[in-house]
Amino acid sequence: MTTTSTPPGLVRFNVLEEHAALAALLEACASTAWARRLLAARPYAGPEDLYAASDSAMAELTADDLAEAMAGHPPIGRPKPGDPTSSREQRGMAGASEELRAEMLELNLAYQERFGHVFLICATGRTGEQMRDAVKERIGNSPEQEREIVRAELGKINRIRLGNLVQEEQA
Repeated sequence: MTTTSTPPGLVRFNVLEEHAALAALLEACASTAWARRLLAARPYAGPEDLYAASDSAMAELTADDLAEAMAGHPPIGRPKPGDPTSSREQRGMAGASEELRAEMLELNLAYQERFGHVFLICATGRTGEQMRDAVKERIGNSPEQEREIVRAELGKINRIRLGNLVQEEQA
């Protein structure tokens, strides 16, 4: 339980009809299992309770659940057209040189061929070079190591997105 006042977005989220709350959660993370776990734990007293529920749900996701969550993320350097969230999160690639963009495309394809899914990283606040270096480093991981790194990166992304949700002044 938190002692600070509940942010307006969290108050609103707590009272949303189930279908609307589920849609809001699926905007944050494409995993249906994750979203349903968070939905079932409403209402939340404060943001930290929501984040803790998110972390717990993330820890319980199966490989299939993780795959579903990753399917909602575009490759680094290619945010979804018309999606302000992915554009904002990948801002570090916005001013990247054509050379870096081409290198990221090549690395994304190699990563996807190796692991069977898009390279996932919490891109918020990272430069294009940092993301490139991360994919270069991670491509040598075992599938098991990479799955746990992806789980941790998704957890970070989910916390940022939930933070944006609970701080929103209006729906």
